[in-house]
Amino acid sequence: MKLQHTAEQASYYKMHESEAIERLTSYKRILARLKVLDNYSVGAGITVSRINQDDHLMELHRKLRGMPSYMYLTKREQVLETTAHAYLTGYPTGTKAQLAAVPKTATDEEDAKALREIRSKIQKVIEARTGNREGYEGVLDRLSEYQDLQNERDQIDSALSALESYKPDYAKLLRLRYVEGLEINEVVDRMQTSRRTFERSRPKALQEFGRLSV
Repeated sequence: MKLQHTAEQASYYKMHESEAIERLTSYKRILARLKVLDNYSVGAGITVSRINQDDHLMELHRKLRGMPSYMYLTKREQVLETTAHAYLTGYPTGTKAQLAAVPKTATDEEDAKALREIRSKIQKVIEARTGNREGYEGVLDRLSEYQDLQNERDQIDSALSALESYKPDYAKLLRLRYVEGLEINEVVDRMQTSRRTFERSRPKALQEFGRLSV
């Protein structure tokens, strides 16, 4: 029974070790893709990164204008806001997430009409930014990818930075071996250590990174 438990533990750590390696080795690829999307034109001289910045500005504006909605919304907009509050379970900031959060149907016909109008307004905002009436779904896909990649990059950076604060050698080992992609002998030389120390430290470093990445 004890042997079985040990085998299960080994399988568990191996799985999480491979996941940690995959995340670390994808870091440069994430940066490269973000660089491409930074300058990806969606029309009318607007880039994906610009749309993403606009989303953050809209969210900041929403927080700063902490006043009753009747002071800045028309009566029709107040109806739409009330309907949105009744049907939305969350209020995401990402453009694609915002559109997906609005239900496509409702039991009440007036509510259904209001929801369709809300969806239409979101789509028109995208169309106005991009100048591409037919391709807004493609634009949303690009924006969603951009935001997901930013989030993944930030999580990797945060985990490595946290690891560096209490295990700097572990963080350096992971950066050199998996982020930079150096060979083991090169890592050993750069760290001025032995291969035996490297082999002993590597799984521990990956395990710590995995814990911090959760």
